[in-house]
Amino acid sequence: MAWNEPGGNNNDPWGGGNNQGPPDLDEALKKFKEQLGGIFGGNSGGQGGSPSGFGFGSAGVILVIAAFIWAVFGFYQVDEQEKAVVLRLGVYNTTHGAGLHWSPPLIDVVEKVNVTTVRQAEHRASMLTEDENIVEVPMSVQYTVSDPVHFLLKVRNPEHSLEQAMESALRHVVGGSSMDDVITAGREKMAVDVKQRLQNYLDTYQTGILVSEVNIKESRAPEQVQDAFNDVTRAKEDKVRLKNEAEAYANTIIPEARGAAQRQLEEANAYRDQVVARAEGEAARFTKLLTEYKKAPEVTRRRLYIDAMQDVYSNSTKVMVDVEGGNNMLYLPLDRIAKGGAGGSYGSIDDIDIEELTNRVVDQLRRETQSRRREGR
Repeated sequence: MAWNEPGGNNNDPWGGGNNQGPPDLDEALKKFKEQLGGIFGGNSGGQGGSPSGFGFGSAGVILVIAAFIWAVFGFYQVDEQEKAVVLRLGVYNTTHGAGLHWSPPLIDVVEKVNVTTVRQAEHRASMLTEDENIVEVPMSVQYTVSDPVHFLLKVRNPEHSLEQAMESALRHVVGGSSMDDVITAGREKMAVDVKQRLQNYLDTYQTGILVSEVNIKESRAPEQVQDAFNDVTRAKEDKVRLKNEAEAYANTIIPEARGAAQRQLEEANAYRDQVVARAEGEAARFTKLLTEYKKAPEVTRRRLYIDAMQDVYSNSTKVMVDVEGGNNMLYLPLDRIAKGGAGGSYGSIDDIDIEELTNRVVDQLRRETQSRRREGR
């Protein structure tokens, strides 16, 4: 039942008894001040009282404690791998290295940046090469923060700027290269070119990023033509392999041929020197022999005859002698004579002087010739 309805006993919720009006605002403010003074140690002291000096002392202590807490919150630690960028009222102030530092809280804002950790960003895209072929090129970039001020303040989003610069540098390099260079052996040179161009872009944008390494991973053709491209790649590999095998075979055969040619040349030179030396020796011997022949013709002629017969008999095992004026031939088994055979009247060839053997053969021939002549008469 409402307080102002019949039977509600006229209970005023604002404590006004039978007062039907709203509460007094001044009275409410006065009560609030009295309560606040009680909190800070004040005493109302009746109607005309005033707060004592103890209340102001308590407020000073609270302010000192608050100032201490504010000062304590201004200390911060910077690790060895970090640098701290201090912004004072939103404007760059200074950069602190490793150690303990202090900045006024609520005035300075401290942003810590790791400048030693190597970070990595990756990018993959389909690009058009110089010979108008489409290739998919994946790339990864390793980088560090070289300038924390530029990294935080010059660019809104440095990582996003890095991704855009990566794609721009990669497209520029791939667009100036052939498909074979992009997919096969040209990736190392491309990585060097991309790194140089990417660093120029980042320095121009003032991103504070230093690129340490650029890796262009295995590129490939689009999946729609991958099988055909693999066939072309295998054909090129076979071409290179066969070329290498041919070069290896040529490197083996050519030295052998050159060695054989050099050997034949040396043998020809040796044979020439031998023939020339032999001819010169024969000419010198003939000259000396001629001199001796002039001094004693008969002795020299006989000696030449004996030497010639010795050469002939020493290289022959059988001698057939044609008898003048007859049909029979005289057979001399020199091999049996040399071994002292059954008819060994002549003994061993080592024991008989060649001149004596020659004389006996000549005498035997003469006797047989004369005998045949007598029989013919």
